[in-house]
Amino acid sequence: MKVNFINRIFKILLLSSLFFSCSSDLDFDQTKDLKLEPVFVANLAYFNVPATQFTNSGGGQIAFDEQGFDIFKEKFFRDNLVKAELDFEIENTIIRAFTVDILLLDANNQILETNSYPIPAYSGSSNIINYPTEVFENQRLDLLKNTVKLAFFVRMAPGPALDQNSTGSLKLRSGAIAYMEIQ
Repeated sequence: MKVNFINRIFKILLLSSLFFSCSSDLDFDQTKDLKLEPVFVANLAYFNVPATQFTNSGGGQIAFDEQGFDIFKEKFFRDNLVKAELDFEIENTIIRAFTVDILLLDANNQILETNSYPIPAYSGSSNIINYPTEVFENQRLDLLKNTVKLAFFVRMAPGPALDQNSTGSLKLRSGAIAYMEIQ
Protein backbone atom coordinates (compact mmCIF):
# COMPACT_ATOMS: atom_id res chain seq x y z
CA MET A 1 0.00 0.00 0.00
CA LYS A 2 2.87 2.34 0.81
CA VAL A 3 4.46 1.74 -2.61
CA ASN A 4 1.16 2.52 -4.34
CA PHE A 5 0.82 5.76 -2.36
CA ILE A 6 4.39 6.82 -3.24
CA ASN A 7 3.74 6.08 -6.94
CA ARG A 8 0.61 8.25 -6.86
CA ILE A 9 2.46 11.16 -5.27
CA PHE A 10 5.29 10.80 -7.82
CA LYS A 11 2.82 10.83 -10.73
CA ILE A 12 1.02 13.88 -9.36
CA LEU A 13 4.28 15.77 -8.91
CA LEU A 14 5.43 14.80 -12.39
CA LEU A 15 2.18 15.90 -14.02
CA SER A 16 2.05 19.15 -12.07
CA SER A 17 5.58 20.04 -13.22
CA LEU A 18 4.34 20.01 -16.81
CA PHE A 19 2.11 23.00 -16.05
CA PHE A 20 5.03 25.19 -15.00
CA SER A 21 7.24 26.76 -17.62
CA CYS A 22 9.50 29.69 -18.18
CA SER A 23 8.60 32.25 -20.75
CA SER A 24 9.69 35.65 -21.85
CA ASP A 25 8.27 38.32 -24.06
CA LEU A 26 8.85 37.62 -27.73
CA ASP A 27 10.26 40.39 -29.87
CA PHE A 28 8.78 40.02 -33.37
CA ASP A 29 10.40 43.30 -34.45
CA GLN A 30 13.59 41.32 -34.99
CA THR A 31 12.10 39.98 -38.22
CA LYS A 32 12.31 43.48 -39.70
CA ASP A 33 16.11 43.15 -39.56
CA LEU A 34 16.12 39.76 -41.30
CA LYS A 35 18.35 39.66 -44.37
CA LEU A 36 18.75 36.51 -46.44
CA GLU A 37 21.65 36.17 -48.87
CA PRO A 38 21.17 32.94 -50.85
CA VAL A 39 23.56 31.94 -53.63
CA PHE A 40 22.36 29.90 -56.61
CA VAL A 41 24.60 27.90 -58.94
CA ALA A 42 23.30 26.74 -62.33
CA ASN A 43 24.46 25.55 -65.72
CA LEU A 44 24.16 28.27 -68.33
CA ALA A 45 24.97 26.77 -71.74
CA TYR A 46 26.65 23.76 -73.27
CA PHE A 47 27.52 22.67 -76.77
CA ASN A 48 29.69 20.00 -78.37
CA VAL A 49 30.28 20.53 -82.11
CA PRO A 50 32.22 17.77 -83.90
CA ALA A 51 34.85 18.72 -86.49
CA THR A 52 32.72 17.12 -89.23
CA GLN A 53 30.24 19.99 -88.89
CA PHE A 54 32.97 22.45 -89.82
CA THR A 55 33.91 20.85 -93.15
CA ASN A 56 35.43 23.32 -95.62
CA SER A 57 38.41 23.89 -97.85
CA GLY A 58 40.51 25.82 -95.35
CA GLY A 59 38.86 29.24 -95.15
CA GLY A 60 37.02 30.69 -92.19
CA GLN A 61 33.48 29.69 -91.30
CA ILE A 62 30.79 30.90 -88.93
CA ALA A 63 28.36 28.79 -86.90
CA PHE A 64 25.49 30.42 -85.01
CA ASP A 65 23.09 29.38 -82.29
CA GLU A 66 20.65 31.32 -80.15
CA GLN A 67 18.85 30.32 -76.97
CA GLY A 68 16.28 31.94 -74.74
CA PHE A 69 17.43 33.46 -71.47
CA ASP A 70 14.18 34.29 -69.71
CA ILE A 71 15.37 34.02 -66.11
CA PHE A 72 14.72 37.71 -65.52
CA LYS A 73 11.05 37.67 -66.43
CA GLU A 74 10.48 36.60 -62.81
CA LYS A 75 10.07 39.79 -60.76
CA PHE A 76 11.41 38.17 -57.58
CA PHE A 77 14.70 37.24 -59.24
CA ARG A 78 15.03 40.58 -61.05
CA ASP A 79 14.41 42.60 -57.87
CA ASN A 80 16.65 40.63 -55.51
CA LEU A 81 19.69 39.83 -57.65
CA VAL A 82 22.72 41.87 -56.56
CA LYS A 83 25.54 40.14 -58.42
CA ALA A 84 26.02 37.47 -61.06
CA GLU A 85 29.12 35.63 -62.23
CA LEU A 86 29.38 33.71 -65.50
CA ASP A 87 32.13 31.15 -66.06
CA PHE A 88 33.13 29.74 -69.46
CA GLU A 89 35.29 26.73 -70.23
CA ILE A 90 36.10 25.81 -73.82
CA GLU A 91 37.88 22.68 -75.03
CA ASN A 92 39.17 22.44 -78.59
CA THR A 93 40.42 19.14 -80.03
CA ILE A 94 40.22 20.31 -83.67
CA ILE A 95 43.37 21.31 -85.61
CA ARG A 96 41.93 24.80 -86.25
CA ALA A 97 41.74 27.93 -84.09
CA PHE A 98 38.35 29.45 -83.27
CA THR A 99 36.78 32.50 -81.67
CA VAL A 100 33.55 32.17 -79.75
CA ASP A 101 31.49 35.35 -79.41
CA ILE A 102 28.71 35.36 -76.82
CA LEU A 103 26.15 38.09 -77.33
CA LEU A 104 23.61 39.27 -74.78
CA LEU A 105 20.44 40.31 -76.66
CA ASP A 106 17.42 42.28 -75.47
CA ALA A 107 13.76 41.74 -76.49
CA ASN A 108 14.33 43.71 -79.74
CA ASN A 109 17.37 41.56 -80.68
CA GLN A 110 19.64 44.52 -79.95
CA ILE A 111 23.12 43.58 -78.74
CA LEU A 112 23.64 44.64 -75.12
CA GLU A 113 27.12 43.20 -74.74
CA THR A 114 29.54 40.96 -76.65
CA ASN A 115 32.21 38.79 -75.04
CA SER A 116 34.83 37.17 -77.30
CA TYR A 117 36.89 34.13 -76.39
CA PRO A 118 39.85 33.17 -78.62
CA ILE A 119 40.61 29.44 -78.79
CA PRO A 120 43.95 28.17 -80.08
CA ALA A 121 44.16 25.21 -82.48
CA TYR A 122 44.62 21.74 -81.03
CA SER A 123 48.28 20.72 -81.04
CA GLY A 124 48.16 17.29 -79.39
CA SER A 125 48.16 18.38 -75.73
CA SER A 126 45.29 19.39 -73.48
CA ASN A 127 43.47 22.41 -74.86
CA ILE A 128 40.96 23.24 -72.13
CA ILE A 129 40.73 26.95 -71.43
CA ASN A 130 39.02 28.42 -68.38
CA TYR A 131 38.36 32.08 -69.11
CA PRO A 132 38.24 34.74 -66.38
CA THR A 133 34.89 35.00 -64.65
CA GLU A 134 32.54 37.60 -66.11
CA VAL A 135 31.24 39.56 -63.10
CA PHE A 136 27.99 41.51 -63.43
CA GLU A 137 27.39 44.20 -60.81
CA ASN A 138 25.84 47.67 -60.81
CA GLN A 139 25.29 49.00 -64.38
CA ARG A 140 26.59 45.83 -65.98
CA LEU A 141 24.08 43.83 -63.90
CA ASP A 142 21.28 46.03 -65.29
CA LEU A 143 22.40 45.03 -68.81
CA LEU A 144 22.26 41.38 -67.82
CA LYS A 145 18.76 41.83 -66.37
CA ASN A 146 17.61 43.18 -69.76
CA THR A 147 18.94 40.09 -71.55
CA VAL A 148 16.30 37.76 -73.01
CA LYS A 149 18.52 35.74 -75.40
CA LEU A 150 22.07 34.49 -75.61
CA ALA A 151 23.59 34.16 -79.08
CA PHE A 152 26.72 32.12 -79.82
CA PHE A 153 28.87 32.85 -82.88
CA VAL A 154 31.68 30.40 -83.56
CA ARG A 155 34.22 31.77 -86.06
CA MET A 156 36.82 29.41 -87.44
CA ALA A 157 40.22 30.86 -88.32
CA PRO A 158 41.88 29.95 -91.63
CA GLY A 159 43.93 26.78 -91.53
CA PRO A 160 44.07 23.17 -92.70
CA ALA A 161 41.01 21.89 -94.57
CA LEU A 162 38.41 19.90 -92.61
CA ASP A 163 36.28 17.12 -94.12
CA GLN A 164 33.97 14.27 -93.06
CA ASN A 165 36.97 12.33 -91.72
CA SER A 166 38.28 15.14 -89.49
CA THR A 167 38.49 14.34 -85.81
CA GLY A 168 37.96 16.34 -82.68
CA SER A 169 35.30 18.68 -81.39
CA LEU A 170 34.72 22.11 -79.92
CA LYS A 171 33.04 22.04 -76.50
CA LEU A 172 31.72 24.92 -74.44
CA ARG A 173 30.59 24.54 -70.85
CA SER A 174 29.38 27.47 -68.81
CA GLY A 175 27.86 28.11 -65.45
CA ALA A 176 26.29 30.95 -63.54
CA ILE A 177 26.43 31.95 -59.89
CA ALA A 178 23.66 34.29 -58.75
CA TYR A 179 23.96 36.26 -55.50
CA MET A 180 20.66 37.36 -54.02
CA GLU A 181 19.79 39.72 -51.19
CA ILE A 182 16.32 39.37 -49.71
CA GLN A 183 15.17 41.81 -47.01
